[in-house]
Amino acid sequence: MKRRDLFKTATLGFGAAAAASAQQHVHVTEIAPAPAATTSEPWAPQVLDAHQNETVIQLSELIIPTTDTPGGKAAKVNEWVDLYLHDLAEDKGHSFLMGLGWLDGYALQLHKEPFIKLSEAQQVKILETLDGAKDEDLAPGAAFFKDMKRLTVQGYYTSKIGIAELNKGGVPETFACTHGSHA
Repeated sequence: MKRRDLFKTATLGFGAAAAASAQQHVHVTEIAPAPAATTSEPWAPQVLDAHQNETVIQLSELIIPTTDTPGGKAAKVNEWVDLYLHDLAEDKGHSFLMGLGWLDGYALQLHKEPFIKLSEAQQVKILETLDGAKDEDLAPGAAFFKDMKRLTVQGYYTSKIGIAELNKGGVPETFACTHGSHA
């Protein structure tokens, strides 16, 4: 490479750095949409098996039910939970799966059916029993249900549906940029 070419390259690099530095205080007012996904394959769980996935769907719907707003099922909380478990250290995901197994075992003990096969009233009764339970025999189920509630809320309010619910009525004016050039 000739000395002149080196000088041009260095000058262009310096100019780009100066331009980037000058734009430090510029506010972004519009975000470009993410590119569309190129795959048309249906979603499939990476960690949960089909039975566990159905149980997570039902639990998320019981925790955030469909009312005049979409519930946990519509927000696809199960997909978020599966991704969360996939990204966890193996031992932490294992404890969640053990909690699902504990829940089924408890339902079988009480009603001779796994949790997903019970009536909604029976499912709700089990969850009410586990919610904040102090009985040592119920401690694994209570810990699992506490985690499931947390994951449901996180999954729901990071979904498109949850964000839309949070922004109903618009963003409060106090959160908006107050610079005159943005009005």
